[in-house]
Amino acid sequence: MDKRTRVYNALNKLPVDHVPVGFWYHFDGEKAYGEPCVQAHLDYYRDVDLDMIKIMCDGYFPYPVAEGIEKAADWRKLKPLGPDHPFIQEQVWRAKRIVQEVGKECCVFYNVFAPFSSIRFGYPEDKVLAHLKEDKHAVMHALDVIAQDNATLAELLITEAGCDGVYYCVQGGEVDRFTAQEYREMITPSDLYVLEHANRFSENNIMHCCGWAGAKNRLSVWQDYPVKCVNWAVFVEEMPLTEGRFFWGGRAVLGGFQSLHQDDGTYKGILHTGTEEEVKAYTRELIANYGKLGLLLGADCTVDARMSHDRLRWVVQAAREL
Repeated sequence: MDKRTRVYNALNKLPVDHVPVGFWYHFDGEKAYGEPCVQAHLDYYRDVDLDMIKIMCDGYFPYPVAEGIEKAADWRKLKPLGPDHPFIQEQVWRAKRIVQEVGKECCVFYNVFAPFSSIRFGYPEDKVLAHLKEDKHAVMHALDVIAQDNATLAELLITEAGCDGVYYCVQGGEVDRFTAQEYREMITPSDLYVLEHANRFSENNIMHCCGWAGAKNRLSVWQDYPVKCVNWAVFVEEMPLTEGRFFWGGRAVLGGFQSLHQDDGTYKGILHTGTEEEVKAYTRELIANYGKLGLLLGADCTVDARMSHDRLRWVVQAAREL
């Protein structure tokens, strides 16, 4: 079975010869932009022999918020960037280059953030939250504008760059940030705008419920989002893959390995600290407990870029032995 068929079958809960594996990490410095970024992704994929590529949007985290946003009401002035803006075109170019190199060999997904993340990356988070309290409808207007651009990005990544889908990252669901009602009222509409638009062009989109803060999320606010596959922080949320299978309504799941780091930058989890036999045994246990149907192995989030690729190969090797 080739890699593309293997990943598509896993996403659609069809039989696979072995469970596909995908890990990713951030590229920085010169590898965050242009052709060096393309080559960094390709070199990493080929060196580890992964079953899929998830392209990082390094260098494009902050949404280019226009100057002049000082008070909450100013968010009403925000207008879409449009499809020709470098923020969109440069990311589409990156994805297209990678797809040109390996798109016939493996599935390629591109990281797209939900609008609430985009606005926080492009403007001080504390001010965004203060403005939400002051004039929520003004900020919701801005989220709608950003949603239009992120939706355009998702569309072009699939239709022009040739990606198989997007890896849609939702954030902001920490239990101490919003109540469930507040999140569903203020944040969900822009979340769904992007996701439902992406679904028009690919039915194989993946949702990442980011546990970056190390704090539990209200996963229930994302439980009904229309995606083919879900990735969440199994250790942060204290929800193993086997339990998540039912929580997410039987959809395909991606993950199983802990990868979030502590405040001092030290990564936790057997993938980062275990011996070869421990990592392989853990991989075999994940597959034995879950089964091979509808499972893709990966991490809670990005792994440590300083990690030896040998550690990732251990997972690939163990999965391919079953």
